[in-house]
Amino acid sequence: MKLIRRISLFLVLSSVMLGIGGYTALRVEQFFYPNKYPKEEKENIIQPSSQDDVREPQVIETAVGEIPVVTADTKYLIEEIDLVTGTVNEKEETLPVKYIGLDRESLLAELDSYDKNPPLTELEQGFETIELTAFSKDRVVICKYYKTEEDGGYYLMVADHFIVVYREDKQTLYMNTDILLEDLSDTLQTEVMKGKYVETEEELYHFLESYSS
Repeated sequence: MKLIRRISLFLVLSSVMLGIGGYTALRVEQFFYPNKYPKEEKENIIQPSSQDDVREPQVIETAVGEIPVVTADTKYLIEEIDLVTGTVNEKEETLPVKYIGLDRESLLAELDSYDKNPPLTELEQGFETIELTAFSKDRVVICKYYKTEEDGGYYLMVADHFIVVYREDKQTLYMNTDILLEDLSDTLQTEVMKGKYVETEEELYHFLESYSS
């Protein structure tokens, strides 16, 4: 009988020690590896008080639009307007290579440069100004304004060491040039400094073409 009690007591103690050991090992493992056994968290669900509070989640879409640029396939249309007669001449021209790849702002900058320094051939036709009237990747429309002036003479004068052209009244600036006064002969420099009169437009452009760089 005593033997049976001793065996039972031994088994109980063994079971207790085994349980204590296992629990201790689990606690130690949880201490050193706290994320190995994540705790389940219950989500708090708030029930709407009425049907008016039931709203579908809003989806905000961000539209990312491509900035249009001029391509080799873009149509290049020119509108020439005569400010005197009011006539309009529309035509399609070959797109200048330097415009390819430009967006609207860049093209406006190019046209502004053109407006300030137009070619002599444009000035001969009475060029006044230029503007962009339509822009897309498919079509670009440029409007050029011309004004035919009455025949009259011109004066070659000097401003900041460069030759400038005034109309016959010596008050209306006709055009700026990139011709330096010092590039002219001494005799011609003296004439220009006093105001050299040029009778015709043909004579004027002949002079400009002769001294332009």
